[in-house]
Amino acid sequence: MIETTGLVVIGRKVAVPRLLKRLLQISIAVCLSGAVLFVIIVANGMLAGRQASLQTGVGMWLTFIKKPEIQLTAVITAIVTVLFIYWQRNQERRVGGVGRAQG
Repeated sequence: MIETTGLVVIGRKVAVPRLLKRLLQISIAVCLSGAVLFVIIVANGMLAGRQASLQTGVGMWLTFIKKPEIQLTAVITAIVTVLFIYWQRNQERRVGGVGRAQG
């Protein structure tokens, strides 16, 4: 049987397979990283004083984000981060939790 876990969607908790939840978390992390890079690249292009416009900044971001090595780095970073957080949480549960009242 597939192990399920809770996923909060629009204020409700939905039971989903654990692998699907991890894949969603990784996808969200990659998208958020891309959005932050978008803001940085576009803002840099607009503040640099060169003949830059929003369209130029978007073009630079698209050129950057479409590189396979950038995409792979973002995915690997998100996978490692998600797995590390869950591993660390399991370690804390096994030890009894840091900062919890004993008694």
